[in-house]
Amino acid sequence: MALNFRGSKRRSPLLPVFTLALSLALGACSQEPAALPPPAAPQVDVWPVKTQAVQVEQTLSGRTVAYLVSDVRPQVGGIIQQRLFTEGQQVKAGEVLYQIDPASYQAAYDSARATLAQAEAAVLAAKPKAERYARLSRLDAVSQQDLDEAQATLRQNEAAVQAARAAVQTARIELDYTRIKAPIAGRIGTSTVTPGALVTASQEAALATIRQLDPLYVDVTQSSTQLLALQRQLASGTLQAVDGKVPVQLLLEDGSAYPHAGTLEVVGDAVDTGTGNVTLRAVVPNPDGMLLPGMYVRAQLPLALNQQAILVPQTAVTRNTKGEATVLLVGTDDKVEQRVIVLGDARADQWLVGSGLQAGERLIVAGGSAASAGATVQTQVVDKPVAQSAAASTAASTTSGAR
Repeated sequence: MALNFRGSKRRSPLLPVFTLALSLALGACSQEPAALPPPAAPQVDVWPVKTQAVQVEQTLSGRTVAYLVSDVRPQVGGIIQQRLFTEGQQVKAGEVLYQIDPASYQAAYDSARATLAQAEAAVLAAKPKAERYARLSRLDAVSQQDLDEAQATLRQNEAAVQAARAAVQTARIELDYTRIKAPIAGRIGTSTVTPGALVTASQEAALATIRQLDPLYVDVTQSSTQLLALQRQLASGTLQAVDGKVPVQLLLEDGSAYPHAGTLEVVGDAVDTGTGNVTLRAVVPNPDGMLLPGMYVRAQLPLALNQQAILVPQTAVTRNTKGEATVLLVGTDDKVEQRVIVLGDARADQWLVGSGLQAGERLIVAGGSAASAGATVQTQVVDKPVAQSAAASTAASTTSGAR
């Protein structure tokens, strides 16, 4: 049986369609991909760096000292009869604190007064005789020797009166010393003696101690190096001296601020050879009695004024791998520059810049995390970076609390 193979050579109707699809696919592969639009430059907030007048403060450590201190000691000896004050209370100057048995001193005073009366009586007897002899001497009725003796007796009696008066005054003073009085006003401490104790004049042990606590001294120390640096800056004109008395604000040992400001009164005129420090003394009011002598405090003193100071937000400052403080700036070509700066003291949420920034430069205060050094950015000028920094800090603390 013969086979017919002609039917196998017939063209498939799908061949032209496949050829067309293959041609289109090859043509699409040969074309270049379409270019994507360039990414938009990140936007940052910039603040023009400005200079302003800032007080140059130093925080110095020290301790409180009583304004006045007086040890109460007896000036005459005897037996303590009474204690007339309450320990730990306020006393007034001149207030009687102790009473010493006055019997012997009263007797001595009375004896001195009697001696004075005798001396005055002797003068009354000698004075008329001397005057009579003087008249008779002019008439040659008495000898010159009798006149001289009468006048000498009068002068001796007058001198005896003066000595007796001094003895009376001494006896009166000693009698008054039996009432031991407060030499100053202030708070009195504990008594070291009780009624019945024997005390002696000017004894070494004090009966009690009085301290005046309002106002109060605060003695702080400053290193001679700091003092020299401040003096050089003042001499060069970099800093200006503060007019009038320097105000002093205290920070207590627990970190809280003391509510009453004082004033700097004394700057020491010598350096302690052991510590290399100079002592500064301030006077601080203490109406509430919150401060006691010997308390540790820190004193903030604005010792000078910097008219060209630069303050930057703390949020705009970062640290590099070397630990150096850095900021991001935008140059005139709108490109970001990272710069190392030197920081001074912290002022609330700002840093005082020691060096590295100039007035007029544009500091990135927000959006810096999206911009790297050398990148081109879009800028938006802000006027109050401090407020923004505070708002950012508040938002961060709120977010942290929510977590």
